Amino acid sequence: RDGAAIQIEVPRGTPEPVRMLPLCDRLSLIPPVTAVLGLEQDGTPLLLRLPAPDVTHVLVVGTTGSGKTALARSLLVSLAMHNRQSQVQLVLIDPKGRGFGPIARMPHTLGSVASTPEQAMERLRWLIGEMERRDREGISRPALVVGIDELADLLMTGGAPVEAMLTRLSQRGREAGIHLVACTQKPTADVIGGAMKANFPVRLVGSVASRDEARYATGIADSGAEKLEGKGDFLLVAKGATVRFQAAWLGPEDFDRVCLVLRDGIRGPRCWSGNPPQPANVAPPQLPVQVDERPAAGGWLQSLGRRLVHNR
Repeated sequence: RDGAAIQIEVPRGTPEPVRMLPLCDRLSLIPPVTAVLGLEQDGTPLLLRLPAPDVTHVLVVGTTGSGKTALARSLLVSLAMHNRQSQVQLVLIDPKGRGFGPIARMPHTLGSVASTPEQAMERLRWLIGEMERRDREGISRPALVVGIDELADLLMTGGAPVEAMLTRLSQRGREAGIHLVACTQKPTADVIGGAMKANFPVRLVGSVASRDEARYATGIADSGAEKLEGKGDFLLVAKGATVRFQAAWLGPEDFDRVCLVLRDGIRGPRCWSGNPPQPANVAPPQLPVQVDERPAAGGWLQSLGRRLVHNR
């Protein structure tokens, strides 16, 4: 219920897949260090600006089959697609060694994927040292976006030292331009409790096993995350508000094309999908009140729906 209005959820058919490259071809003037997430239920492109004070770090939660790792990959790749290496660089930690492998091929990625406990510890120590150096010198660019998949495994193998370093990065990283994007399929107090929970203000929550897990993953009661359909059906949760969206995805051939374009250093407008971009199919009555930012979200949620209409 919202005042005199009542919202009623009804079953919907199988979600239509949202391909990242055609979606990015429709977008223009994306702000720096802004990730493309997918499409809202009304077809509006959903973007997330990491440097905003109400974002900084992002937690991606979901069971097997929810699409959480695919969403995290798309988020990280979209940052590389729309930012030069002087603006964004990626640091990848993947204890299972299966989620982030393709991203390591992109020129924005620093080093290889850290897949062993020793490599993860080394990467985190380097990040702490880099954060301290940037604090001393008063710099925050290029942004360092740290992708972690799976957070629970990293904490289990690394123990208290890893938790302490992650907590420190989550508390002080923003001023140094360091942002964490962490995935977990275990939304429990052991994984996202205490300081870690407080310093991940934005959650991207896919299907979870129970109502209790939904409440812990989102931080709010009756979010309905346990009813999500999986396969990229997600809730964006921030400041107690939720936005349901279908996550954009990248197939193997899409990774190949992105890597080719980035390595060739193509300047100017890029056609990521290889097809001429089509106008966004968003009718004016469906558009948000503001062109750039939604006031209720404090500026963290970006929508380019109206701008797309103006650029037809």
